[in-house]
Amino acid sequence: MTHLNHRLHEHLQSLDAQGLLRSIVQTKPLAKGRIEVDGKQYLNLSGNDYLGLGSDATLLRKFYASLVSDGDCSLYALGIGASRLMTGSSAAYQQLEDSLARLYGKERALVFNSGWQLNTGVLSALIRKGDLVLADRLCHASLIDGLRLTGAKVIRYPHLDYEKLKNLLRQHCGPSSVVFIVTESIFSMDGDCADLPALAALRHKYGAVLYVDEAHAVGVRGERGLGLAEEQGVLDQIDLLIGTFGKAWAGQGAFIVGSRLLCIFLVNTARSLIFTTALPPVCIHWLNFVLPKIVAMTEERLRLTELADQLRTNLHQLGLVTGGSSQIIPVIIGDSAQAVAIAEQLHGQGWWVNAVRPPTVPPNTARLRLSLSATMNAAQLDGLPEQIASIIKS
Repeated sequence: MTHLNHRLHEHLQSLDAQGLLRSIVQTKPLAKGRIEVDGKQYLNLSGNDYLGLGSDATLLRKFYASLVSDGDCSLYALGIGASRLMTGSSAAYQQLEDSLARLYGKERALVFNSGWQLNTGVLSALIRKGDLVLADRLCHASLIDGLRLTGAKVIRYPHLDYEKLKNLLRQHCGPSSVVFIVTESIFSMDGDCADLPALAALRHKYGAVLYVDEAHAVGVRGERGLGLAEEQGVLDQIDLLIGTFGKAWAGQGAFIVGSRLLCIFLVNTARSLIFTTALPPVCIHWLNFVLPKIVAMTEERLRLTELADQLRTNLHQLGLVTGGSSQIIPVIIGDSAQAVAIAEQLHGQGWWVNAVRPPTVPPNTARLRLSLSATMNAAQLDGLPEQIASIIKS
C-alpha cells in the first residue's frame, strides 16, 4: 500500500468508526414527492425540490414541446463549449438576467453555474485583506469556503445572536473600514430564519455591507417567491442578494442581484465566472420557462408552509427535539450512529430520510433533516412522527 493509500484507508476507517462514513445512492424521481431506490418507492424527505417542479412530468413535456415547436436544435444543446466571456453567453442568458433584475427591483443580475461557484467567486472577489467579515456561525460551507479565500478577518457570531453582532459592529466599525455581514436567510440544516429587518437596521446604522444567501427561500417564501427578503419587506435594503436555481426552481445555477456597478465588477473579477464553461443552453431555456410559473405559485407556497407547520407541531407534541420555521424540519438525535440507524429503520417504513452528521452540522447534533415539497399531502406524513418517537425510545 502506498503512503497515500494508507492515509486514505486510515481516514475512511476513522469515519466509519464514528458513524460518519458516507456513500452515494442512485435514485429516480417520481411524482408527488416520491423517489425510487433499488426498485422500491419512498416518500422523499431528503430533497430540495420544494415546489415539485423537477418531478412534474407534464411540465417537463410542455417545456420540451416548446423547444420542438421552435425548430431550433441549438436550444437542446447539452454544452456550449466556452466561458461566458468568450462565446458561451446568449440572448437567453440576457433574458434571464433582465427578468431577475426586474423582479427584484435591482439594476442588474448575474448568473453563475452553481451556488457554490457563486459564493466562492463573489466573496473572494469583493472582500479584501484588511476587511472584516461577521458571519453567522451556521452559514453554509460554500460561504465559509468563499470567506477563507479572501484573506480577511472573519468572526463567526453565535447563530442568530444579533445583540452579539451589534456589539461586534460597535467594536470594529470605523470611518475607513469595510465590514461585511454574511448570513443565510433560511438555514439549510436547522430550517430557521434570519431576522432580515434587524440585519438591515444594523447595516444602515453601522454602514456595513449585507450579503444574504436565499438559497432555501427562493421560490418558497414571499408573495412572488422572491425569498425571505420579499416576505420581510427588505428587498431594497440588501446589498448582495443571492438565490439558487438548484432547489425550488428545479434547475441548475445561481444568481446575484444588485447594482450595475457590482455586476460589471464581478464579470471582471469573479474567477468562478470568468474561468468556467457557461451553462448548457437547455438549462438556461428551462429557467426562462419556469420563472413566470414560479412567480404565480402562491397556492403551492401556502400549502408547503401549512404542511411544514403541521408536521413540526406533531413532532413537538411527541417530545421530539425539533425547530425552525420553514419547509426544512430538523429532528435532533445527537449521536451520529444512532441517527443513521433511525434513518435506516425509517427507510424500511417507506420514508426516505437521511441522517445529517458532522461536519455538516456541529458535533453532537446529528439529526434527521425532513425536507418537504408542495406536492406532498398530510396523509403521506401520517404516522411519521410516531414512528420516529417509537424508534428513539426502543
